[in-house]
Amino acid sequence: MSKIAPRGIRNNNPGNIDYNERNPWQGLDQQKPSDGRFCRFIGPEWGIRAIARVIRNYAKRDGTQGVGGKGIDTVQEIIHRWAPPTENDTGAYVAQVAKAVGVSPTAPLNLEDDNTMAKLVTAIIRHENGVQPYSDDLILAGVKLA
Repeated sequence: MSKIAPRGIRNNNPGNIDYNERNPWQGLDQQKPSDGRFCRFIGPEWGIRAIARVIRNYAKRDGTQGVGGKGIDTVQEIIHRWAPPTENDTGAYVAQVAKAVGVSPTAPLNLEDDNTMAKLVTAIIRHENGVQPYSDDLILAGVKLA
């Protein structure tokens, strides 16, 4: 009996980004752009790109005063925005991602650095799906598309 891949992996949307027709994502599956809630991408590199784009856009918004830099640039701030406590165990999510990235939850990250972003994206994919099936090269390729 084969195990069915998690929805994020099946949708090539390993960050489980919600579908909104106002967001014309590059690589969005034009035949079936949504499964009812989440985006569907034509390949995993496009879903990975979308994760990196969203996070880099967060950095342009005001972060929590006294935490990290001016923008949303720490694991704590990013995950609180990505997976709000109203829907998730955000504390556990923050702890898991910070540990995987190898930083304090409140340490500012250089989100323009592709290697830092790749570590962050990899940790988010693992948390969102329970697995992280992609090679380092594929993750980095998706990040570089961003």
